[in-house]
Amino acid sequence: MTYGDGGRRLRAPVVELTDLRALERYRPADPGVVAEARRLKEAALLDFGLTESAVASWLYAKCRHQIPTTAVDTAAVVASGDGTCLLLYNPGFFVGLGLDGVKFVLFHEARHLVHRHLLAEPELREDPVFELAAEVSVNHVALIRLEREELPLLDGRPTGVDPRRVYEAYTADLTAHGLQPVPYETFTETDMRVYGELKRMHHPPVPDPRLCLHLGEDGVPLDQRTVDEITSSALLNSLLAARRGHAGAERELLDLMGRTEEGSARAARLWGNLGAGLLRGETARTRTVDWWQRWLVDVLGSKLRDGERLVYPKKRGALLAALGQDPMLARRGPVREKVLVIAYDTSGSMPDHVVRWLTDLVGRIDGVEAHWLSFDAVVMPFRPGERVYGGGGTSFQAVADYVEGRTEVGGRRLDVTPDAVVVLTDGYAPPISPAEPEKWIWLITQGGSEWPETHTPAMACHRVTTGSR
Repeated sequence: MTYGDGGRRLRAPVVELTDLRALERYRPADPGVVAEARRLKEAALLDFGLTESAVASWLYAKCRHQIPTTAVDTAAVVASGDGTCLLLYNPGFFVGLGLDGVKFVLFHEARHLVHRHLLAEPELREDPVFELAAEVSVNHVALIRLEREELPLLDGRPTGVDPRRVYEAYTADLTAHGLQPVPYETFTETDMRVYGELKRMHHPPVPDPRLCLHLGEDGVPLDQRTVDEITSSALLNSLLAARRGHAGAERELLDLMGRTEEGSARAARLWGNLGAGLLRGETARTRTVDWWQRWLVDVLGSKLRDGERLVYPKKRGALLAALGQDPMLARRGPVREKVLVIAYDTSGSMPDHVVRWLTDLVGRIDGVEAHWLSFDAVVMPFRPGERVYGGGGTSFQAVADYVEGRTEVGGRRLDVTPDAVVVLTDGYAPPISPAEPEKWIWLITQGGSEWPETHTPAMACHRVTTGSR
């Protein structure tokens, strides 16, 4: 998605928007302007994370590349077919807007990706009236959430689609044809309500492709699978934050659910799959939603996925097509099998269904070399299906010493470096400080101690469901 600037025409991309080097090389801006633009961007994202938008904060955290470039006139989020997400922003545009304007633009872009994820029915995306409805809805919410009276100004002119002007055009059209317009509050009540009311017009307006680059034929790459993956992950992180007591995240998600569920079977299904109804006190009728399982899949995915992307080589693909052969995918960058260590605390009773679920999960991850450990005061490697022993005291240090290659078990050391270490435990043992804490994932059984979350340095930690299923 590219933010629209109502004061000028937007040009088509001048370089390939997924080519990082080309983006950085194209007519570089003054270093001072770049530095100021980067400062504004970082300040805006910090405010999102602290108070204003947990969803936007998580979403931009998943944009691994955030590049100042004059190759775009305003700002854009690119989602390419290899799973990469980029934030591109014109340094002069950001500096001209100032902090509040930058926050508005970044919120606008993040919300558009959420729209594309939740409301991606083909018949909607093909309707230009729905595109305008999305612009109206996104900017209406941005004005409220960011406590603004008007759109950001650039050189004294407002940027983007003003929802109040669209409403004025809607009112004039319906009144001229003897129809009764709804109040502005009703008009903007939900995303689909905006769309439905615009469709009542005899001559509904459509957005000008010159104002929003993503509406044109040569727009920004937005691979739907990548958008779905990144946005779903951001929503999941926000839901988990809400479940852990982040009031701002809860308010934002409840509002987002209310605005997108009506009239969209896809949105309702996606919210249901995330288990978001729990925020309203609703319980899924047909399935148990285990937050820790969703959290672990998301965290493991981010730790094990790097370097295993499949990409479409354009030049080679064009040559193959010219020769009449089918296109093919190729791997980008160095690829190796990922190493995962799973350690079960057998000093007490570990829930069987959790062990089975973890075993099945790891078995479904392609390209992973798994090492299974049970431990109490000592480490005991095993294979899935084998009987595990334990019952003595608990030592996390014994696990760390073995995983980090300092000790032997049965005369052998662990001769690989793990990419992630998952520990299932009640947490009751002396805390440890692993050499690479960012690789450790702690699953704490009910009633256990969540010390890894507050330890210095903090480690990924979540409480698992241990009741009957």
